[in-house]
Amino acid sequence: MCGIHGFIDIKLSNESQKHVIKKMLASTSHRGPDFSDHHIIKEVVLGHNRLSIIDLSKDANQPFIKHGLVLVFNGEVYNFIELRKELEKEHVHFKTNSDTEVVLESYKKWGEECVNKFMGMWAFAIWDSKNNKLFCSRDRFGIKPFYYCFINGRFYFSSEVKALKNSPIFTNDLNLNTVNRAMQLGWSHFRDETFFSSVSSLEAGYNLTFKDHSITTNKYWNLSPENSLVNDVDEMVTEFRSLFDNSLKAHVRSDVPVGATLSGGIDSSSIVSSVIDKSLIPDLNTFSVYYQGNKSVDERPFINEIVQKYPDTFKTYYISPTESEVSEEFYKATFHNDFPILGSSPLSQYFVMKLIASKDIKVVLSGQGADDFLGGYSHAYYRMYSEYIKSLNLKKAFTELSAQKKRQGYNLSKLLDVVAKSALSLMFNEEQLYQIEQNYFFPKALVQKNPKNKLFNPGFTKFSALHYQLMTTASLPTLLHYEDRNSMAFSVESRVPFLDHRLVEYSFKLPTEVKIRNGWTKWILREAMKQRLPEKIYQRTDKKGFVTPGEVLWLRGKLDFLLDIDFDHLDFLNQKKISREIDDFKKGNDKNAKFIWRIANLNYWIKNFT
Repeated sequence: MCGIHGFIDIKLSNESQKHVIKKMLASTSHRGPDFSDHHIIKEVVLGHNRLSIIDLSKDANQPFIKHGLVLVFNGEVYNFIELRKELEKEHVHFKTNSDTEVVLESYKKWGEECVNKFMGMWAFAIWDSKNNKLFCSRDRFGIKPFYYCFINGRFYFSSEVKALKNSPIFTNDLNLNTVNRAMQLGWSHFRDETFFSSVSSLEAGYNLTFKDHSITTNKYWNLSPENSLVNDVDEMVTEFRSLFDNSLKAHVRSDVPVGATLSGGIDSSSIVSSVIDKSLIPDLNTFSVYYQGNKSVDERPFINEIVQKYPDTFKTYYISPTESEVSEEFYKATFHNDFPILGSSPLSQYFVMKLIASKDIKVVLSGQGADDFLGGYSHAYYRMYSEYIKSLNLKKAFTELSAQKKRQGYNLSKLLDVVAKSALSLMFNEEQLYQIEQNYFFPKALVQKNPKNKLFNPGFTKFSALHYQLMTTASLPTLLHYEDRNSMAFSVESRVPFLDHRLVEYSFKLPTEVKIRNGWTKWILREAMKQRLPEKIYQRTDKKGFVTPGEVLWLRGKLDFLLDIDFDHLDFLNQKKISREIDDFKKGNDKNAKFIWRIANLNYWIKNFT
């Protein structure tokens, strides 16, 4: 895990080149405290901050230069050992034991197609002097970030937007379409758009090439429409477990200690339980957050179930931030996230990463991603019911609805709500549903009209279409943004074993009924982990994520300073309407608390970081 930077700009003098790249590197020193350097070839400048994880020797430092190629690389290619053996059979000679050199040699051998061979997370740039081009790539899910500015043949890129602010072509004009989506939908990204009009994000699963003062992008990977497997259910569960275990084995490859985040939920518990069951990490350390005196956000009783099931096999560490500590760290957390913090959960994650760094752990496993393709969210039920009704499988729809009612303890009012939302899912496609949510979540809050959200839908069923959008647009890109920024704020590499593309591809081929079954979400994961998980975790039906006391409590407490809205720089907002809602909130009306949190954080971010 590192920070990559670079630019190609014929207008800069050599002295200016050095000045700009040094400032870019300094602004993201937290991403790579172990080594920092840059390389200049005429108008081409590449820089790197290194966090040493694989091959800790200086020989693996970057920029990495070989064969007239210069590489800056952020991330991990977990199958680098297998790729190295394949290349060695072709008489390729290596001078390091790093995955960095494997990436470079793979490019030399297979060209731009090399990324199709990689399993992992990455953002990298290779200057190819022979072909006079810069080749850049981002991993299939966008786990690692890649931002860039391009105007009139001048190109700058970095792992973080804050570094691009040192570019002479950066402007801080807001992209109001992104602002609108963030406030209404909670999205920090949309396709290649960011909060700044001058900054683009290379989309997940895309390559970018700079040549002859122009750029081209192309998508090298995508999820395809599902082709439901005909295997019996037991075979599906066995294959899913095998793919998950293979992913875990690859994700623990490291030359430094590896820990794991742990809540009492199914995802992180599956990772920790499997690591222990398969003896993948000796002396495992796990890290969790709770809030003193607030039982509703205390996962320790569930975590203790794992401790009891696997006694004396791992060590648990906890952090319990006080409200004062949250307030004191808020500026730093917002600084590192580059964009407004759109919910309270990222702050809990921030403190967990702080705890991890305090124990000198450089690599941590996280349960991020499973909900987004395995039916982990409540709105997955609505698409499932609409799918069954559309196919006239009314018996299955009724059976599942009855099971959900029993499992979740729904009353009549909640049951009618589920039916109504399922009817909406039947009537509208994903793009229309998100547009409805955006138009009616808090209408007329912004002066400009809500932007149209053109969503690519490659022909999935309703259930899988939801998860495709969660993976590519509506959920995962924002979650991965927080995952990267919060971990790298403390020089910690966060790895996400559920986002092994082989596991995800297989899961998208599975029929709906093995993802939600008998009222259980993520049924196939539960079944695959049944022997490893404690019974109380296996049977959990609530979903918490990174728990916090919540936006309401904090905004009425130590974070009340966020409510000092300065409309002088928020002229794109409906001042009268928002002022009235904030006044109502201060008087005790919590109806639009989530929206007020987003507005308050937008205001704070603009005042302090634009």
